[in-house]
Amino acid sequence: MVLKAEIHCHLEGAASPALVESQARKYNVDVSNIISNGVFVWNDFTQFLKCYDGAANLFRSADDYALLSETYLNELADDDCIYSEMFISTDHARAIGISEQDYIDGIAEGMRRAKEKTGIEARMIATGLRHGGPESVLRAAKYIAGNPHPLITGFGMGGDERMHHPKDFAPGFDVARDAGLGITTHAGELVGPQSVRDSLDYIKPSRIGHGVRAIEDPDLVKRLADEQIVLECCPGSNISLKVYDGFEDHPFMALRAAGIPVTLNSDDPPHFHTSLKREYEIGANEFGLSDVELTQITRTAIKAAFVDEETRKQLLAKLD
Repeated sequence: MVLKAEIHCHLEGAASPALVESQARKYNVDVSNIISNGVFVWNDFTQFLKCYDGAANLFRSADDYALLSETYLNELADDDCIYSEMFISTDHARAIGISEQDYIDGIAEGMRRAKEKTGIEARMIATGLRHGGPESVLRAAKYIAGNPHPLITGFGMGGDERMHHPKDFAPGFDVARDAGLGITTHAGELVGPQSVRDSLDYIKPSRIGHGVRAIEDPDLVKRLADEQIVLECCPGSNISLKVYDGFEDHPFMALRAAGIPVTLNSDDPPHFHTSLKREYEIGANEFGLSDVELTQITRTAIKAAFVDEETRKQLLAKLD
């Protein structure tokens, strides 16, 4: 048994088709355009975002969010995961018409229930939406900075990487950093290495979400290794979104061999027909990693986690 940890998963994107269909019945919504035969249906990144939003819009109250976070964390714990960080979006809360506070409190209640039942630790990473523009990211950062919550320990940015320049978002990330939050951002997934470099220069994260296309630039690979920037890698997601044709083309092992700290994560698991368990299986079966090496990847994730040192110490002790 390999103990696992995850530091890159979008909470709304973790809702299973079965849970989404249950929510659809609750709110009398037709989801046949996004779910067929029990699986999410989409063909490209733009359609994926529409599918993601369609599912996310069925979580509309604090109770819905407690159910979602508890359900996902219980599933993780069943697969020997001891720690999870989930991306949340206060912009999404606003869009569906509930307060940011109700949204956060609901997620926190689900985390509390899951921890009580299974012992799993979890934290939230608040995010701004890149395609919402710099003002959206700044607003999200200001809200979180002005309304601190003990389970919100990081700030990041998701959404369409093809829109805007990282320097445009620097003010929002400065607000989050000044509030003591850990910093991460999506880069180097749909867009090449320059996206990663610009993010390092202007956003100054300690972690990069995905970051795999840094492999296309040897100087950037060296920089990531020298600065020990942690990559939140999501191989299953990368294959589903056709960033790479197959696992034999995926640069995970090359990035690891170059001395960059890498982790395994599920991103939006049911949308990409994956799970954290499957990502670790990909590590074993596709990349040839041993149980000892996979445990080291878990250790990397926990060391990079946006969590207090006492909790980190307890999590590392479980690995030992």
